[in-house]
Amino acid sequence: MPAPKPIHVLSDHVINKIAAGEVVERPASVVKELVENALDAGATQIEVEAVGGGRQLVAITDNGCGMGRDDALLAIERHATSKIQDVDDIEHVATLGFRGEALAAISAVSHFTLTTRPAADLAGTELVIAGGKLADVKDAGCPPGTRIEARRLFFNVPARRKFLRADATELAHIRQMFVVYALAHPEVGWRLVVDGREAMRLAAGATLGDRLRDIVGADLARQLRPLDLTRHDITVRGYAGQPAAARQDRTEQYVFINGRPASAAAIYHAINEGYHTLLPPGRHAPIFLFIEVDPEQVDVNVHPTKKEVRFRQPGAIRDAVIEAIRRALQPTPTTGITSSLLTMPPPTTAIAASAEQQIKLLIPDLPPPRTFQFPGLPMLPPSAPPPTAVPGAAPPAAAPTPAQELKNAAHSPWLWCRVLGQVGGLYVVLETEDGLVLMDPHAAHERVLFEQLLKQYTSHAVKSQGLLAPETVELLPATAEAVRENLPLLREMGFGLADFGGDAFIVDALPACLGGASSRAVLAAIAESLAKGGARGGSARAVEEAVAQAACKAAVKARDVLRLDEIEQLVVALARAEMPYTCPHGRPTIIFTSYGELHRKFGRA
Repeated sequence: MPAPKPIHVLSDHVINKIAAGEVVERPASVVKELVENALDAGATQIEVEAVGGGRQLVAITDNGCGMGRDDALLAIERHATSKIQDVDDIEHVATLGFRGEALAAISAVSHFTLTTRPAADLAGTELVIAGGKLADVKDAGCPPGTRIEARRLFFNVPARRKFLRADATELAHIRQMFVVYALAHPEVGWRLVVDGREAMRLAAGATLGDRLRDIVGADLARQLRPLDLTRHDITVRGYAGQPAAARQDRTEQYVFINGRPASAAAIYHAINEGYHTLLPPGRHAPIFLFIEVDPEQVDVNVHPTKKEVRFRQPGAIRDAVIEAIRRALQPTPTTGITSSLLTMPPPTTAIAASAEQQIKLLIPDLPPPRTFQFPGLPMLPPSAPPPTAVPGAAPPAAAPTPAQELKNAAHSPWLWCRVLGQVGGLYVVLETEDGLVLMDPHAAHERVLFEQLLKQYTSHAVKSQGLLAPETVELLPATAEAVRENLPLLREMGFGLADFGGDAFIVDALPACLGGASSRAVLAAIAESLAKGGARGGSARAVEEAVAQAACKAAVKARDVLRLDEIEQLVVALARAEMPYTCPHGRPTIIFTSYGELHRKFGRA
């Protein structure tokens, strides 16, 4: 056995290298730390420069408050900061940085130059550091603000340098870091220079909507809906993407807490809950979430790089985020970031005239017959019989006024629509003003029934329809027990139920909107959902699950042959839905292909 080595205190040089390994993982980490310092200094214009993927050079230039010589010399020391004074300040940190480690860590593993000047001083200060050792201090002519250059990153830590990826990969991380902070602070002007060429420029004084449109593009911006909720001392704002824009990963989910890009398990749980019944498992909608809360309620001293935070009251934050997302996904006249991004034209005199023509059934200038504006009812000749309603679809209503038509049209997925038929014995083909739509009748009908039954349940106005003859439904023991425990809930949902002994139940009524659905299939599906819910039984999510299962079993089935008037009635009901794009389990109800996309595929673009 080797002899034990004596314990000794590490030198500052070794300590700084160890600290650098915690704070500086790659060139993008340098960008993060220096950009945060620039923002804390009150900068309104920040430039990020990278050469060779950040290996050769990472430079940050800002027009912030700058530093005098004494402060600049202190700033490069470990645990030197102006952000906090004592341990109590950590409990309510309002700045992005506070540890006082970034400059010391970066300068320990690079050739480091700091040039800075306060606006009140005539000359600035330049510090030159190589591998953590101060090499030179001198006066410098420079504009107000600070410029920091980190060259040859990890030149004195070869093992760490080997773990860096290709220049293109490291540059991608830098660009992502640039985008994250540009989104977090749209009021600041940003410029990214890569290998001497300007890669991105973002104007100062922008709104969040403007910044999103500049970064993610107008196509995605059209599918974003504003978040705006204030509850007690919690504010949730930003934009939430519609389910149609979902993808398989979270790369387009951005969370900012008091202006800090950060993450917390409670937040991602809340996002999943907010999109519950709108997205299938494994799909994630884009979201740009800004949470503002009292700094005392957030613990940012969790991770060396401040990637994660903890909330002192995570339940309140989670509930606020869920409510904000669900409110945002409700239909509103403006479905995107700004009205200028809408594909639907504003209510003009021409549209008003079209609405008036619809009411009078004078349609010489509209598309061919069997075409109708949504969410109005189908326009049929006066002699035509009324359409047969799909079970559970909305019954024919009195003709709306032109003003009501225009108001409702803002909520629907299209202004007008023409049913072309069914393909594959299943999918319905529709023509709209913007392109081609494929609709899954089962998913669409499921969404319609789900919203009708859930709305009736929440307003305590569920209508029941008695069966011609009571039916006996026998369940498995586990599901039967779940039904017994939730009999009041099921009765509130419109089911006429009685315990028949053993694992059997008597069903003598169903919710009216479920039409002629099989009571056995509906009750068995709901019972299974309640049994899986366990302790959640009776909770809001359990109710949604139960209603979703009921809607699924009552909806029209695949391969069901639908008449044209039944299809039209279903399309009308779907257009009136609050979220017409997905079924309660998250599957899409409609798939849209724009004329522009068709033109590109046929080489007409």
